[in-house]
Amino acid sequence: MDKSFSLLGGLLALLLAATAWSQPFGLPARVANTTLKMPAQPPQFGYRTERAFGNLNFIDPVAIVTPPGESNRVFVVEQAGRILVVPDLANPTSTVFLDLTDRTVPGGERGLLGLAFHPGYKMNGYFYVFYTRTATTAAGTGLHDRLARFTVSPDDPNRALPESETPLFTQRDEAENHNGGDLQFGLDGYLYVALGDEGGGNDQYNNSQRIDKDFFAGLLRIDVDKRPGGLAPNPHAAAPANYAVPPDNPFVGATTFNGKAVDPAKVRTEFWAVGLRNPWRFCFDRATGLLYCADVGQDAREEIVLIVKGGNYGWNYREATIAGPRTPPAGFTSLPPLLDYEHIVTGGNNRFRGNCVIGGVVYRGARLSQLFGAYVFADYASGNIWALRHEGATVVSWLRLASDTGISGFGTDPRNGDVLFADLNDDTIKRLVYDATPIGTALPPTLADTGAFADLKTLTPQPGIVPYELNVPFWSDGAHKTRWFSVPDVKQKIGFSPNANWSFPTGTVWIKHFELELATGVPASRRRLETRFLLRNANGVYGVTYRWNDEQSNATLVGEEGLDESFSIDDHGVARTQVWHYPSRAECLTCHTTAGGLGLGFNTAQLNRDFDYSGVRVNQLRALSHAEYFSNAVVEPHTLRALAPAADTAVSVEWRVRSFLAANCAQCHQPGGPAPTFWDARATTPLALAGLLNGRLWQADDAEDAVIKPGSLEDSELYERIADLGPRHMPPLATSVLNTEAINLLATWITTELPNYKSYAEWRVAHFGSETDPAGAPEADPDDDGANNQLEYLTGTNPRQAGDGYEVSIQRNGDTAEIIFPRVADRGSEVLFTESLTDPASWRVLDVPSNRPFFPATPGTGTVTDTLGGSASRFYRVRVYEP
Repeated sequence: MDKSFSLLGGLLALLLAATAWSQPFGLPARVANTTLKMPAQPPQFGYRTERAFGNLNFIDPVAIVTPPGESNRVFVVEQAGRILVVPDLANPTSTVFLDLTDRTVPGGERGLLGLAFHPGYKMNGYFYVFYTRTATTAAGTGLHDRLARFTVSPDDPNRALPESETPLFTQRDEAENHNGGDLQFGLDGYLYVALGDEGGGNDQYNNSQRIDKDFFAGLLRIDVDKRPGGLAPNPHAAAPANYAVPPDNPFVGATTFNGKAVDPAKVRTEFWAVGLRNPWRFCFDRATGLLYCADVGQDAREEIVLIVKGGNYGWNYREATIAGPRTPPAGFTSLPPLLDYEHIVTGGNNRFRGNCVIGGVVYRGARLSQLFGAYVFADYASGNIWALRHEGATVVSWLRLASDTGISGFGTDPRNGDVLFADLNDDTIKRLVYDATPIGTALPPTLADTGAFADLKTLTPQPGIVPYELNVPFWSDGAHKTRWFSVPDVKQKIGFSPNANWSFPTGTVWIKHFELELATGVPASRRRLETRFLLRNANGVYGVTYRWNDEQSNATLVGEEGLDESFSIDDHGVARTQVWHYPSRAECLTCHTTAGGLGLGFNTAQLNRDFDYSGVRVNQLRALSHAEYFSNAVVEPHTLRALAPAADTAVSVEWRVRSFLAANCAQCHQPGGPAPTFWDARATTPLALAGLLNGRLWQADDAEDAVIKPGSLEDSELYERIADLGPRHMPPLATSVLNTEAINLLATWITTELPNYKSYAEWRVAHFGSETDPAGAPEADPDDDGANNQLEYLTGTNPRQAGDGYEVSIQRNGDTAEIIFPRVADRGSEVLFTESLTDPASWRVLDVPSNRPFFPATPGTGTVTDTLGGSASRFYRVRVYEP
């Protein structure tokens, strides 16, 4: 929400002309499209498994892990006590990274069970393991579960130091089974630890519904870095306090549990979630932050649960969705599983059954677009490999992909996101692949076959396919782009919103055509590269692309996996090679996210501009509204914001930067978006609330780094990512040419403007000496000039000097009124009017072209002319707001 304040400009009483501003609408009446031949669903393929790394074998592998930020190594955990590393995935061999066989007690569900690399592993070399061993502690001598930290050798990145072990806890375990043991660092940088109910049957050690006993039957969340503000754990014989408890853990300060009193001094505040029987494997979806856990059942059910803060998942009072072995007390509540399934029936159809659920990864790879965003998991006993999709707590699809018994854990290939799994039966690592034989309606093989264009030579679209342009196009390595869209059924409408995402009916199609100048600056050298299609269906969207042939006469369908092609470019007399990337079908979904509205760029701020419809230049929103594409009419297009191109120097640097971020980053970087981040790229979020300036990073290489560090390019991670052509580049899809215009704009903002920027809190201290002086409150008016402090802050006036104010004047110009006011650099100003001062709700924005939202680069004078007419008198005021 914009912080904004208004001044009453004056009263004008006169007879106004009755004719309102009008112009032709440009776009002809809407017609149906009957020619497009894109199927509602892309063809599906069959799946199978194969060995991932040639003939490499691993003895009883249970986990597959890659350090953060790496793309060419995989670490495999062997249950007997070794961690092996594959140093070069292109030429796979293995070597021992860490050997703990001298201290590990393996067998059954015991052994070396979990591995996680610290988010700062590149700098500190720390990693964490969970294993079972014999030990003597205050709880006795015998089997213990240990969580420990180790360090990599400073001399050899493929060898750890066994002597570097630092225990975090060593807990007595009375049974051999139900040990959990999986480890994952969350998006928050804390370490999550999975623990079973200690073993036996029916939770015989009474752990699963206790938060004041031991570390069993749940997920822990601990701070291995002991950050400022972290809490000391409550005393326990197992824990030497080599970690802290995050202060926002759900059971910190708890005095009751399941309706009964508990002693806060004995509560295991490390718990993040409880009521789990044997959470063998869990994972974070790094795109959404969701935490999926596969909890192994007892006699009847297996379950997948979505772990949330403080969640109780029912064991031993529940076994998934059925009653558990014990009777729940009054006051007990639990969360249901996302999905559960029955155990194997002898002689039955067991394609959706099993006896031992194994999680699981969310697929975000490049080669299997049908699986993108799905949770892939398996059952150790039945061998079923499944893909699960859900919306909130509702499962929308559960598909069986393939079969391979003995799966004990999942991972991903860091090169391409392929699903990997540890096969305990075959002592190897396998990957999920697909058989390319299509099932379902085939995609049109050529662009001509799509039915999109009446003439390929001129790219004349068929009826019902409408061209459009954006204010700030997504960066595409300097390519020139042309765009069209179609809602083929004229009865279907687009759900319009002034500031939020639009909603699109199924069948909506977007088409984007790319051309590249082979001689920079010479339009005649343009070569047609590809024409992409994005189609809205019941499941979201899917995308495909067509590569133009050398004759430039037609384009053919690019394969599922995408394609790279090199072009020789004459860059103002300097020869260079440019690699053009035709995206895989999975990569289309990387940017066309639900959070971003699916139709990337097809929104109010991007389309709020004029377009030439066959010689008639008119605002696109107005034209589309008149043609009845929207479910609700756009009646005031001039009151709506528009993104500003980087080259528009009349607009403030900040608004141009925010426009670039909205166009290129907001599809992922926003609340609820798929990026693991704490900042918001949407242009509708004020700078003070966007988490940009000195904003927290999910993973920082340096303590000084921030999203944007005013005055410092090297400490501004956002700048570094956009200016880097390597694997850290953002946006994350393949780019071979830097966006120098955006890079320079960001650099100017960070180094020239932001060092002088003051937040309201800083401004308050500068004028009032502290952040607590009541005279400095936003709503206060210490100089009694009618403008409160928030307005003085926005307009740059002195809050302690009554003569220094923001003044608005009104003058008559014939039959119209002119409202004249100061335009403040980097501040928006808009004129509102009412015909009755007794009705505060009647104020509305004056819908005339001169009142369009605008953030000027330099201060000046604004003049808005009321040409609406239709009233004898009006009152006016000006609202001032920040980007």
